[in-house]
Amino acid sequence: MIMDKRNLFSDLPVSLPEEIGETIVKCGSCRIEKIVSTGQASPPGFWYDQEESEWVLLLRGSATITFEEGDVRLLPGDHINIPPHRRHRLKETAKDEPTVWICVFYK
Repeated sequence: MIMDKRNLFSDLPVSLPEEIGETIVKCGSCRIEKIVSTGQASPPGFWYDQEESEWVLLLRGSATITFEEGDVRLLPGDHINIPPHRRHRLKETAKDEPTVWICVFYK
């Protein structure tokens, strides 16, 4: 069997008008996404309030996620698990390099 080999860091954009997301694997109630950010943040007043859990691993760059009780700063290698309906928003991502995330969404 030939595997579909790809590299998470190939062809990273330097600047984007919006974050881009790519589903890498989807199986049942689980999906794994690669997200690339280049300085993006959530719009003012916007909060994520998701039905599913989200495990987030920051691979490159930096980001700050705001929860109702405060901010969490992520650097390469940092990961967090966000339970369902835990309101959060993206406060900021690195402006000087692409921020690369792996997010696993699951029920």
